[in-house]
Amino acid sequence: MLTYEDCIGMSDLTPDEVDAIAEHEHVPSIVALEMGRYLMSGPDGSRRVSGIILDDIADARERGDTLHAACLKLILQNFVKNHPEASV
Repeated sequence: MLTYEDCIGMSDLTPDEVDAIAEHEHVPSIVALEMGRYLMSGPDGSRRVSGIILDDIADARERGDTLHAACLKLILQNFVKNHPEASV
C-alpha cells in the first residue's frame, strides 16, 4: 500500500507545492497531488504549476493576507530553484 509520502516522492513536488495546488483548485491534498503529478509529467507542467502558485500569491495579496503571500513566494522560489524551466 502506498502512503501519501510515497506519492509525494513520486510526484516531483513538495508537500507545500501540493498544498498550493489544493488551495488553487479547492480540492483535497490527495487530489491536488495527482493533479500536480499529472501536470509535471507534461512538457509545460512546471510552468503550469508555477502559474498556479503565482495565482495563489495574487489571491492572497488581494485578500490582504501578506503573510500567506510571502509564504507562497518562498514556495515559488523553491519550486523554480528545483525546476529552472519554470522560471517566471
